[in-house]
Amino acid sequence: MTSDRDQHPRSSMHADPSAWGEMLAAVYRDIANRAVRDLSIFNEALSVEAIGFRVQGGRVVGIMVTPWFMNVVMPVPDGASQSSPARDPDLRVRFPGGDLEFTISELALVGPIASCSLFSPMFEFEDMATARATAETVFAALMSPADSAASHGLHAPHISLIDRRHFLRGLLTERAHEPLLP
Repeated sequence: MTSDRDQHPRSSMHADPSAWGEMLAAVYRDIANRAVRDLSIFNEALSVEAIGFRVQGGRVVGIMVTPWFMNVVMPVPDGASQSSPARDPDLRVRFPGGDLEFTISELALVGPIASCSLFSPMFEFEDMATARATAETVFAALMSPADSAASHGLHAPHISLIDRRHFLRGLLTERAHEPLLP
C-alpha cells in the first residue's frame, strides 16, 4: 500500500522551500503546456516562475507567477488538511504583514495546497520582469511587519486581515471576527 507521503512528494519538500516552489512551478509549466496555453486567459508574454519561497512561521510560502494567475501559495499546513476541501475550502493565515485568506485545493502530483489569488488573469503585465517585480514587492510587504513602510506605507492603518483586492492598492481592511492560523 502506498502512503500519502509517497503519493504526494510535497511532504518531503517542506525542508527545502525553494525546491518545493520549483516542483510546484514544474507542475504549472506542464499545465500551461497541456491545458491553458490556448485559452483566452493565457498571457503569452509571461512564463511560470516560483518567487521567494521560504519558511515563514513554520510553513513554506511563496508566490507563484503563471501566464494566467499570480497567487501566494503554500502546502496545506498539517492538521488543516484533515478537513475535506469540499467542506472547508478556506484557511486564514497570519503573516508579519497581516493575515491572508487562502482557498484549499488539490493539485495533481503535489497534493493539497493553499492559494490566495493576487491577480487573475494577468493581462495587466506586459512582461515577465514586471510580473516578477510585482511578486517580489508583494512578498516583501507580506513578510514585513504590518506597521512598517514596506508592508503598506507610512500612513496606512494597522490591519489584522489583508483584503487581497486592496493589498497592492494600499487599501487594507480589518476583519477580526474570523479564526486564524498562527
